[in-house]
Amino acid sequence: MTGRPGLDPRTKIVLVIVVSALVMSPGGLLFVPAALALAAGLAAWEGAWGRVGGLIATAAVMWLLGWILPLLWVNPFTAVLSLACTYLIRFVAAIGVGMHLIATTSPTKLSAALRAWRMPRAIAVTLAVMMRFFPVVAGEAAAVLDAMRLRGLVGAGGLVRHPILSLERFTVPMIAASLRASDDLSASAILRGLGARRTPTTLDPPRFGIADLTLTLTAAVLATASLTLPSPLA
Repeated sequence: MTGRPGLDPRTKIVLVIVVSALVMSPGGLLFVPAALALAAGLAAWEGAWGRVGGLIATAAVMWLLGWILPLLWVNPFTAVLSLACTYLIRFVAAIGVGMHLIATTSPTKLSAALRAWRMPRAIAVTLAVMMRFFPVVAGEAAAVLDAMRLRGLVGAGGLVRHPILSLERFTVPMIAASLRASDDLSASAILRGLGARRTPTTLDPPRFGIADLTLTLTAAVLATASLTLPSPLA
């Protein structure tokens, strides 16, 4: 999280849905460069420079493998690789935009935004708990991998030497950690009143502001440029 004024979570949710629909549609490759630029811009605005570099590097590698390599080396393998890259780069663009939503939206803000949309309580609570659940599980997975690394069970060498043991030492602790995290999050949700029948109030209600308007106009300009300018992925 950053200290900057954030976007309305509803703007981010709509942006993720629209970008995903555009890049996954037939002819969606036209919108992939714009979606990647938008994802990198959002990550830079958030200050997540590692994600900016990861998006650019991943897109560059896929462009080289999917569009340049088949021109230099024509064979069935590069043809299959090119086909795979034309699909996978769409996921990179959609996930890049979605990561901004996950990284900058707390469960409290998400719940307030979904209540403002009059979303059914069952769906709103489920989405809010899921948004908190996955980062907790990711942290537990990192801790388990650190412990396995000390025992030499991480990496290709560890998997080749001890495939069953590596799988066991990762899977069993993760199952226990996931169950423990779900219990803790359920207790926390009850304490926060997510299951209460009364409609909770929020100290910081979601509002459409200047940042949301700027993002909407930027997305519209990028979409127009995708339709009018030559695409490097055509």
